[in-house]
Amino acid sequence: MSSRPVPDTPGPGQESVWDYPRPPRLEEFRGSITVELGGERIASTERGWRVLETSHPPTYYLPRAAFGDGVLRDAAGSSSGEWTWCEWKGAASYYDLVSGSVVAKRAAWTYLKPTRDFAPLTGAIAVMAADVDRCTVNGEEVLPQPGGFYGGWITSWVTGPFKGIPGSTGW
Repeated sequence: MSSRPVPDTPGPGQESVWDYPRPPRLEEFRGSITVELGGERIASTERGWRVLETSHPPTYYLPRAAFGDGVLRDAAGSSSGEWTWCEWKGAASYYDLVSGSVVAKRAAWTYLKPTRDFAPLTGAIAVMAADVDRCTVNGEEVLPQPGGFYGGWITSWVTGPFKGIPGSTGW
């Protein structure tokens, strides 16, 4: 793939990730979001947030209250200062997701003290779709953003190409 990707042409009702801004934008989301692990629904909400950034499918954040009791467990190292840094949102802390005997390690993250522009995300939880059984938005099962590093969720109403595919390192 070339270093300058050619955006896919959006169809009716679709949005192109190439029309998303950089730096990213935070927007409220009203609609159904679910997360399943170990054959159980571990999170469900009718409201959340989307982070929209050029070349990335949206990353969805759910209110902490959307997760069942015992589902979120501080990931090893999180309490000792192991975190990652986002130039836009700040320091992220991680959770393991737990459903019965199934554990998805470091499959969720939050910003406990995000930057001012992302303050509404304080304590909200994002999930790596590739690390759980299933995530849905408005009933549609999402595909995880390619590459295993980014947390975007791909639905039929977003077009790419998406950051994370082979050759996209320089985007």
